[in-house]
Amino acid sequence: MTASNTILTDGFGRKHNYLRISLLEKCNLRCTYCMPADGIALSPKASLMTADEIFAIAQTFVKNGVDKIRLTGGEPLLRKDFPEIVSKLSDLEISLSLTTNGILIDRHIETLKRFKVRKINLSLDTLVSSKFASITLRNQFEKVIGNLHLLLQNDFQVKVNVVLIKGFNDNEIVDFVKLTQFLPISVRFIEFMPFAGNEWDRSKMVSQKEILAAAESVFSSEEIQKLEDEKNFTARNYKIKDFQGDFGIISSITNPFCDSCNRIRLTANGKIKNCLFSNSETDLLTAFRNGESIASLIAASIQNKKEVRAGMSTVSEINDPSLHSDNRSMIAIGG
Repeated sequence: MTASNTILTDGFGRKHNYLRISLLEKCNLRCTYCMPADGIALSPKASLMTADEIFAIAQTFVKNGVDKIRLTGGEPLLRKDFPEIVSKLSDLEISLSLTTNGILIDRHIETLKRFKVRKINLSLDTLVSSKFASITLRNQFEKVIGNLHLLLQNDFQVKVNVVLIKGFNDNEIVDFVKLTQFLPISVRFIEFMPFAGNEWDRSKMVSQKEILAAAESVFSSEEIQKLEDEKNFTARNYKIKDFQGDFGIISSITNPFCDSCNRIRLTANGKIKNCLFSNSETDLLTAFRNGESIASLIAASIQNKKEVRAGMSTVSEINDPSLHSDNRSMIAIGG
């Protein structure tokens, strides 16, 4: 093992080459599974990473083996200096991508094209306008759909992220799969996961088995084709024969993929989370502002990573709110 990737390799031999950077905690939607109903206490602006700090900290990760960076939020396109951030990061030898709710895509599409941010994950949990307003508390459905088509018209690679909640949108699984007949997108069904304030209940979760059963109720076994899983995959991918797009299932609860995890998260206020489910964080920004090296802090965080879901390896542990209720809200972690 070379020095360049030692600090990003954990005690289970997993090499972490994928950094997800949250740019801010604010969002222009209020999705109930992401943000508590009464909102969250935002970090003071002075405690958020500046564009220069994001670049410098990212540089340290890239020097040690990171070659993929995804910008998340909150809603990352709300950052007024988003073009500056993307411009700086585009100088690094990385694949740069974005997760967004899609509302502001039209304002930034030329910036994305200029700096070669071609891979976009767009969050869209329903194909029904009234249900969109219900879960997001905003009437922006038509804008999101319009910007989805705008991305496709400009040859972006688009993945549509769908958080499934039983009794809300699980009856739209087949509709989303059918969407891939005419659109070259990858729909990713995501199991509802527990975070602070989102009132997670296992009974609201739609499992991988149930998702496939819904597809199999309409399409034959010959039509549903299992695709080869990507290296370090999160989604188990499928395709309906002769459809343009495909669909995948991200089953963090019922069928986790921790053994191949290569992801690190950096919050908007400069703290590492070595696992989405982890309650613990490591403060890089304070050390960076004090002129200290952050490499040892990164190494310690990676070494402390648990083998499975921050140590929650059983169903009973996932069902115990005391083990995950003091984690951040999803909006404060970064998608």
